[in-house]
Amino acid sequence: MPPRDLESLMWSEALAMLARAERLQRRFFELGRAAGSRPAWEPPVDVYETDEAVWIVAALPGVPPERIQVDVEPGAVVIRGERRLPADARSALIRRLEIPYGRFERRIEIGPGLVPDRHEALHGCLYLRLRKCA
Repeated sequence: MPPRDLESLMWSEALAMLARAERLQRRFFELGRAAGSRPAWEPPVDVYETDEAVWIVAALPGVPPERIQVDVEPGAVVIRGERRLPADARSALIRRLEIPYGRFERRIEIGPGLVPDRHEALHGCLYLRLRKCA
């Protein structure tokens, strides 16, 4: 196969893979059309530990604090809520949608001896402090 044909074939395959990836992404972030009350997405989290506490930081851009729920279950913290599509966008032609919308839920396993101390939504993130018990 001549080099030019090989290059065209590689570009064609790369573009087809990108198109498949975009279709998968659109299906994954289906504007909150998850069946029933199932979450449509999981927010990314950072977890770090200090001498006194374990901190969980969840990225929740555009989610107002009243739409965030934090539940403590045996061995886990569950963050859930909903990120709604802005009113203007509901009737608009969507050109690109990369930020997920709809119901979300994230379950973070925690070890023994951690007690939720406080949480605060700030700058598009939820900060949750789990105090270490002696």
